[in-house]
Amino acid sequence: MNLALDERSRLDFVLTLRRRWADTLFPALREQVEADDDKSDMRAATRRQPAYPWFAFVERASQKMLWRDVADAIGARPPARHGHSMGPAELTLDPAMHLPNWYTDWDIHLQPGGVWRADSSADIYELGAKLVMLGDNDDYTFHRSFIETAIPDRHYGRIADLGCGFGKSTWPLKRRFPDAEVIGIDLAAPCLRLAYDRANAAGLAIEFRQADCQATGLADSSVNLVTSTMLIHEIPRPALIATLAECARILAPGGLLRFLDFTRTGDAFRDFAMMEHGERNNEPFMPGLLRADVPALCAEAGLINARWTAFDERGAGRLPESAWPDRSEWHFPWAVLEAEKSA
Repeated sequence: MNLALDERSRLDFVLTLRRRWADTLFPALREQVEADDDKSDMRAATRRQPAYPWFAFVERASQKMLWRDVADAIGARPPARHGHSMGPAELTLDPAMHLPNWYTDWDIHLQPGGVWRADSSADIYELGAKLVMLGDNDDYTFHRSFIETAIPDRHYGRIADLGCGFGKSTWPLKRRFPDAEVIGIDLAAPCLRLAYDRANAAGLAIEFRQADCQATGLADSSVNLVTSTMLIHEIPRPALIATLAECARILAPGGLLRFLDFTRTGDAFRDFAMMEHGERNNEPFMPGLLRADVPALCAEAGLINARWTAFDERGAGRLPESAWPDRSEWHFPWAVLEAEKSA
């Protein structure tokens, strides 16, 4: 977007504030916690430190400021749509779709109104997604890194991208595997309409469908690869179990599951900070995911060889198992959930 000077200045301010939260407040809080003689209860040990109130307040307040400034920028001009209703992409919306309460009852990420209420919600989400990772995802290198480093290079006849949103995770799948049939699935009609528009503008033959990740409508054993990015920490445990069962159903023998999301690192302070991030960022199901034994849930669903593998979003991508990056600043515990359907 071509932002006005005042719009860019406001966004630059909030991004700078978030960076200082990550690279100054987080290390300061960790240092105070590590100096505490009693860390038997990490919650109590963290909350009694002098830096904690500042850390907690700036995290939530800066996120609210970010979405407010993004919404103001979008509201000041017409949506930046290409208007491409003709092209190689396909779009199927379900007028009878019932959005589950766990999806509509929360403004996920603190984005006012969520991503599903109006077409402008998708435009706000698109700009916000470029900025929310401290401004370091403006060309979606993060998603490309996932696809290039975490997905084996082989022939996939059909790929399903669950929770595709406005397409940022789906476009690079089609670009890397141009001969595959790529299907993006999401609950939010506004996001799917934007994804369809962007895919047509780029000449990408992607099919976008409005459906629940628990019930995709795809045939048994019809998919060779199922992916998601930042989906399963936003769904409750029953939906996670149902989603994994759906993946097992639609995957063909030998098919792969690759989900990019979050898991525990074994660092008690780091893991507690992530739990609280879910609370302060209106992501109520994140703590449940972090507590869950997701590989075991994959096995219960009928998938094999399930495991988490560390991921570095700065460019390295998928890392050797358990090789978490050595970093002092706040960062998400990115990891790839890997599993497969037995041949």
